Amino acid sequence: MSMKYPEIPAERTDDLHNLHIADRADLVLFMAGNQFMAMPEIVAAFQQEYPEVKNIFYETLPPGLELKQIIAGGAVFQGNLINVSPDVYSAVNREAMKTLEQKHFIDEGDSFTYLHNRLTLMVPVGNPANIKSVTDMGKNDVRVSQPDPQYEDIAHHIITMYRQAGGEALVRRIMDEKRTLGKTILTTVHHRETPARIKEKTVDVGPVWATETIYAGESGLAFEVVEPGEVLDQRDSVKYYICRLKNAGNPENAEKFLYFIKSPIAQRIYATFGFVPGFE
Repeated sequence: MSMKYPEIPAERTDDLHNLHIADRADLVLFMAGNQFMAMPEIVAAFQQEYPEVKNIFYETLPPGLELKQIIAGGAVFQGNLINVSPDVYSAVNREAMKTLEQKHFIDEGDSFTYLHNRLTLMVPVGNPANIKSVTDMGKNDVRVSQPDPQYEDIAHHIITMYRQAGGEALVRRIMDEKRTLGKTILTTVHHRETPARIKEKTVDVGPVWATETIYAGESGLAFEVVEPGEVLDQRDSVKYYICRLKNAGNPENAEKFLYFIKSPIAQRIYATFGFVPGFE
């Protein structure tokens, strides 16, 4: 079974919301996982506007993993098959939408941008590795918590940041050479794993979304932030895309959600968590 279907890490129960009603949900959302902190408020506000949409199953997993689910027609979680297709999917990577177009899950023009974000570097309290810039992440003794490009859209933006800071040599250094040395440690769900590693001081630095540092701080996690700077933090290129799938089981409710996500109410909720509002 797991040969065909991607596997959701067994400990990711907190990223599968209302799984018990997934097979009879009025709306199924696969939302780019780094929105996890905002989604309870988004869903509650949506249901206040549309009380007829009673049962909502939503995932806050990395969008690359969610994309694999869509293409495979399901995923394995704790030994069980979840074969629910989403009505709505969001990603932080235009390539994900192009893949859905190529595989005829959506048509060209079906997706739109509804949010923006930027990158920052999370380090333990005291910044023991003395990280001052992106290029410091290439040093021999610096341990990096690095999102896996296979699953996490943020990884592509991070690699662009490395490339802009130190060319292909820095990309190769962090993504290949230091990974071989065990100094670059990949994540599958970075927004859960990187803060835990920073807390445990098993890594020296982890690139994350700025929104995640805001949430982590409010959650009581002790850490510090090193800003890459406006030139490198990808604030102008990070776009969140969203779409309704053509085979949506609940197309009307999906359209209601897409309409809502652009509303002042939703955009205001996202802004309180540090996201940059704006749709295109």
